[in-house]
Amino acid sequence: RAARGSPGGARRAELHKMAAAAAGAEAAAEEEKRLPEGEPESGGDSDDEGDSDSSGDGEDEEKENEAEIQRLEEQLSINAFDYNCHWDLIKLLRQEGELVKLRRARQKMSEIFPLTEEIWLDWLKDEIKMASDISEREKVYELFERAIKDYICPEIWLEYAQYSIGGIGQEGGIEKVRSIFERALTAVGLHVTKGTALWEAYREFENAILETAQPAPGSIPSPEQQRVLCSQLEKIHALFRRQLGIPLLDMEASYAEYEEWSEEPIPETTIKNYKKALQQLEKCKPYEEALLGAETPKLAEYQAYIDFEMKAGDPARIQLIYERALAENCLVPDLWARYNQYLDRQLKVKELVLSAHERAVRNCPWTVGLWIRYLLAMERHRVEHSIVSEMFEKALNAGFIQATDYVEIWQAYLDYLRRRVDFTQDSSKELEELRSAFARAVEYLKQEVEERFSESGDPSCTIMQNWARVEARLCNNMQKARELWDNIMTKGNAKYANMWLEYYNLERAHGDTQHCRKALHRAVQCTSDYPEHVCEVLLTLERIEGTLEDWDAAVQKTENRLARVNEQRAKAAEKEAALAKQEEERAEQRKQARAEKKASKKAKKNRIGDKRKADEDDEGEWGQEEGFQFHPPELPSKRHRGEGDGVLPAEDMEVETELSGSSGKADGPAALKDRASSSRKDVPKVFHDSSKDNVTVFVSNLSYTMAQPEAKLRELFGSCGEVVEVRAVFNNKGTFRGYCYVQFREEEAARQALALDRTAVEGRPMFVSPCVDKNKNPDFKVFRYSTTLEKHKLFISGLPFSCTKEELEEVCKAHGNVKDIRLVTNRAGKPKGLAYVEYENEAQASQAVLKMDGLTVKDHVIKVMISNPPLRKLPEPGRAALAPRHIYGARGKGRTQLSMMPRALQRQSNPVAKAENGMVQNSPAASSDTPAEPKKMSNADFAKLLLKK
Repeated sequence: RAARGSPGGARRAELHKMAAAAAGAEAAAEEEKRLPEGEPESGGDSDDEGDSDSSGDGEDEEKENEAEIQRLEEQLSINAFDYNCHWDLIKLLRQEGELVKLRRARQKMSEIFPLTEEIWLDWLKDEIKMASDISEREKVYELFERAIKDYICPEIWLEYAQYSIGGIGQEGGIEKVRSIFERALTAVGLHVTKGTALWEAYREFENAILETAQPAPGSIPSPEQQRVLCSQLEKIHALFRRQLGIPLLDMEASYAEYEEWSEEPIPETTIKNYKKALQQLEKCKPYEEALLGAETPKLAEYQAYIDFEMKAGDPARIQLIYERALAENCLVPDLWARYNQYLDRQLKVKELVLSAHERAVRNCPWTVGLWIRYLLAMERHRVEHSIVSEMFEKALNAGFIQATDYVEIWQAYLDYLRRRVDFTQDSSKELEELRSAFARAVEYLKQEVEERFSESGDPSCTIMQNWARVEARLCNNMQKARELWDNIMTKGNAKYANMWLEYYNLERAHGDTQHCRKALHRAVQCTSDYPEHVCEVLLTLERIEGTLEDWDAAVQKTENRLARVNEQRAKAAEKEAALAKQEEERAEQRKQARAEKKASKKAKKNRIGDKRKADEDDEGEWGQEEGFQFHPPELPSKRHRGEGDGVLPAEDMEVETELSGSSGKADGPAALKDRASSSRKDVPKVFHDSSKDNVTVFVSNLSYTMAQPEAKLRELFGSCGEVVEVRAVFNNKGTFRGYCYVQFREEEAARQALALDRTAVEGRPMFVSPCVDKNKNPDFKVFRYSTTLEKHKLFISGLPFSCTKEELEEVCKAHGNVKDIRLVTNRAGKPKGLAYVEYENEAQASQAVLKMDGLTVKDHVIKVMISNPPLRKLPEPGRAALAPRHIYGARGKGRTQLSMMPRALQRQSNPVAKAENGMVQNSPAASSDTPAEPKKMSNADFAKLLLKK
């Protein structure tokens, strides 16, 4: 039956070829061992010039590689957690053929990190080539056992099973191969896409065994041979039946192979299981197709697959899909946490649970929650105390990124130690160990954690509070508990009522009335947040248990304290009221100043209009006098922030032209600007159509001096799609205000235009945002970056302004793979010395913080921390109404901005009449809020005024 042709015949031949190739490879490896290191297998004279040049190049490359190897080794001696450095060193050593150093480098990396499938397969293949005798083969077996523990990899299991076939000739070799195959099927036999290869390899192995059990042609098999043949046939039948009951890709071909191989009809039970598996396969196919079409890391697709399997409820399949997801998302702590929680609550198999927890903390050592779950799992499965303590020490060296993480891991370990103590005994080894651990925890947070994070992470001293509770409730040692609470209060907690009440409750439960009274008297004296509550508790105590003298003392103390508190509050309220009054006065002054400025501006416009009329009537009465021409003082330009020098805004140029009496014949800059402004004034206003917001983007932060903004932006945004209209916004004088609306034909073009945000245009970053009416959508935020904690992103400050993105990347990439760098700039595009650096994962970011914080870059000491922007402070509701902001455009006007206009031309807020300037004397009524209307002056009057001066 095994001798006849079948679809499996080709695979059997391939299996035999593989065994022969393995034997040949072993012989070649043995021959290679006999050769001196670096000597070629076959040689000859290499005297020609080309070979000598090649040899010289090879020597240079070898020296460079040796120098690089030395550099990488030194780097790892400084930071053993540099994953990329380990990987680069292994690749270089493998290239150079340094087998001893290569083995040592791989060993060190595997002790710190789980290795990927690629690294394990390279390592295993190298070791297989070198293994010749039994002892060396055993070392390879041990290496395989380590490899299959890191991740569930079908390729490694298949390589393991095929390698074990090479030892089939040894005692118990066949049973060992079968054992490995069975373990492989348990681990990955349910893998929908890759499980079939293992099942077929196992069947081909059993078919090869069947061929060796066949009797010689023409001979009659003995009863023993017949029994062996039947047993072997049953093994192959069983493998077919087991495989056909599992939903695997290409299972129709396996069913056809079984039909052809079996001389007997396939049992109904097998057919029923096969059809059931086919139905299940159809349900799994959408998820497998989604994984096949998704991009790495496929986390969302895997999560949907996990949810599907969880509803089905098959523990083996749930475990496998979790393992598949973790193989591609090994740095996602939440995924490990969900997997470990499922194992802890559902499967509860010690070896499986502890292995998963151990792999979780090796992949994500910076996540304190995984370490806590690991300690609990070890305690749950009664792991030896020495191993638990050793694992806790590893957790302390894991490099957590927050001070509170160390508090949590210490608390978990102290809880574990407390549960080991038998408190019925007055003294024990476990109790002394617990007390020693409490003392060490307090010291560790004070020294190690506070030195690194500038805070202990435990401001309310929760560890010391728990220690005091243990001493009071479980050890009946109130003296020690009081000492601990005294220490807690000296750390800045004496002003909080809840801390005193916690101490009081402990004294109430395990102490005496005298110490309760003493604690409450101290609380009344020290509490500053809720003194009334503490006073009430003290009076309640004395009402129930105190004498008359105690009651009188308590009443007097509480009254005095509350009187002082009320006095302090009254002073604070008066101070706050005074500040509020000052704010109101300042607001009123600002309001009055605005009104005066508005009136002054209106008067100025009226003066200019009257002056023009007077010029026409006087026909140049004064301006045409011989030998004299009036030139008013030159006004300074009113510059917008970010604009170039030497260009006057429309408003100032208009004033200059009109005061000088120019007729506009000269084509100077002012005249050109006036013509441009007047042309803008003639254009009718186009109102924004909010119904087209979905195809419109809002563009801002453009230069006010931009010439022809419509044409320039149409050209700039033309690459995104067809531009229907560019609506640049101008003020009443015709000056471009630095922002506009760009309307597209298609909505997709508007979305593509958002990618041009922060593009440099005339030296300034152009802001591109969706067109949204903020009156209808007040919660809409244009800021596209996260404002919450991002553990994989760093915030760097103190950078020199000359530091470029490339220079910063060169500094940061030594500590991990840099995904993105963003240099923070102001609106004018100038650097602010700040940057955000995004790494691939939290581990690299945490290592970068440790190594880069305090680093000197171009004589600047930089500060590096995990990105966690502070919350934006919102204005107080009451104060916002008291101090309205002046409206001076998009950015406002700085408080310290100085006026560059000569004093002689400045108009006062309340103009006072003087005979010299031709204004009438103000009447008493003119001192009201509305300034008096000044007398209108002609050019002749103004000229007489100057001649008189």
